[in-house]
Amino acid sequence: MQGFAKAKVAGWLRAMRRDRRGVSILEFALALPIFLILGLYGTEVAYMSMINMEVSEIATSVADNSSRIGQTDNSSVTPTVTETQVASVMTGGLYQGNSFNFEAHGRIILSSLEINSKSQQYIHWQRCSGDLTVASAYGVAGTIETNGMGRTGHMVMAPTGMAVMYVEVYYDYQPLFGTMFVKSSRFEREAALLVRDDRNLTPGVTGGNSTTSC
Repeated sequence: MQGFAKAKVAGWLRAMRRDRRGVSILEFALALPIFLILGLYGTEVAYMSMINMEVSEIATSVADNSSRIGQTDNSSVTPTVTETQVASVMTGGLYQGNSFNFEAHGRIILSSLEINSKSQQYIHWQRCSGDLTVASAYGVAGTIETNGMGRTGHMVMAPTGMAVMYVEVYYDYQPLFGTMFVKSSRFEREAALLVRDDRNLTPGVTGGNSTTSC
């Protein structure tokens, strides 16, 4: 009887050793966490890249739209920039970022780079929009910009009698999965465009109180 029991156990062990039915499930269970982590990380990186690109597009769009303010077909009138027009441009920039809640976590700073009466580059006026608390890297309205505005190697200067619309955009990135895969980071993008048409620069921004003051 004892020998029979040993033989039965030995046969059972041999059968277990030959049984491969659970191997795939076991391999899948071991590999699943790795593939899940890689998938989530890839999703985070792709989303981060997309938001970074959209922040850059906001900067370009605001610079482009602000450079067109005041264009007119009336050759006898040199247009000025109004607070309503500036507010409209800034609202458009915020609207572009609605899908990732840009207004709550971002900031748009629009500066008019011009030449003053002493032939110095300076910020004539500046307007801001967005709830993020951050100041311009180039100072406030009235700041003298000896070498123009821009990062080293990419400085821009306003020609005589014209203005450059210089835009800074800041955004505190909101990760999809918290800080599991990426650290909290701030995107910073800049864009600049020369005013497209004649513009009366002397009065700065006209038309009442600003709703986009910095």
